[in-house]
Amino acid sequence: MVPQVEWPASLTGTPTVAVLENAIARHRLSHSILLHGDDLGILAQVARVIADRLLNTPKSSAQFPPENHPDCFALRPTGKMRQISAEATRDLIGKVQVSANVAERKVAIIHECDRMHLSAANIFLKTLEEPPANTTLLLLTNRPYALLPTIRSRVLHFRFPSLDAPVTHPGWQSWVADYQAWLDALSSGVSGKQDIAGHVFTLYGLVARFSAILAAATDEIWKQEKTGLPPELTPDEQVAIETGIANGIRARLFAGIEHATRGFAVDRLRRRDATCSAAFVRAIRRLEHDVGLLRLNLNEAAALEDFLLGSLRIWARR
Repeated sequence: MVPQVEWPASLTGTPTVAVLENAIARHRLSHSILLHGDDLGILAQVARVIADRLLNTPKSSAQFPPENHPDCFALRPTGKMRQISAEATRDLIGKVQVSANVAERKVAIIHECDRMHLSAANIFLKTLEEPPANTTLLLLTNRPYALLPTIRSRVLHFRFPSLDAPVTHPGWQSWVADYQAWLDALSSGVSGKQDIAGHVFTLYGLVARFSAILAAATDEIWKQEKTGLPPELTPDEQVAIETGIANGIRARLFAGIEHATRGFAVDRLRRRDATCSAAFVRAIRRLEHDVGLLRLNLNEAAALEDFLLGSLRIWARR
């Protein structure tokens, strides 16, 4: 017998999990569910648990892990552009239209559903309006408002918090320490062109090291993740998953920069630096602006460079 898939540790015992478990036990779970939150990894784990509960029941003629289950289907973005095409969407719909093989139900998991091309979204909308019998559709996204309003209105929403797990790459803590030391040097005063040149040199060193840390951390996690991926994934789907992993790590790194900036500002305030508060607010606004540009596919090195150049002006001109 296949071991039951467990909920992520951070969600165990939460009201949301209790609601889902109760709905599954009473056979009252909605046929279309939107799972959204900041951490796509958590959403994928939640979808895997729900699929396991729905497919591996005492009435099933055979049991499999969700990722290998013949009645569990996945739709993912493909390629570096990470889009879900109309053709792939039609293929998924065709699979869920037929009867289940070994379970009482079928489950379809649409990863990063906000990446659907408009034509794909309109095709999928028709399926939501007339859902196949004995089928549960699980839509995963960290950008729910990027979906068509007509899709959002036809699904039951569940939001899940992020684990906020720090990046564990050995070079990251050193990067944070050097970044805070750079801010401290700026705040202590800048005089002369040579001094400014030194700070700019440090800035671009931080940008280069950031890109190297991101690439190394992505490679490390990708090596772990791809061993558990279904063997039938296409190369384009694998590229999209790897890109999604990189984007997730990138978001955690930029969150780490925010925490590091806050920690630096708190330390300066403790040293009775009265002007630090206003500079901190301006710096965080600049960081939020650049993170917003990242979501529009701006290169992370360009976004970090813009933030650090802004930080140079903010902290040196107080």
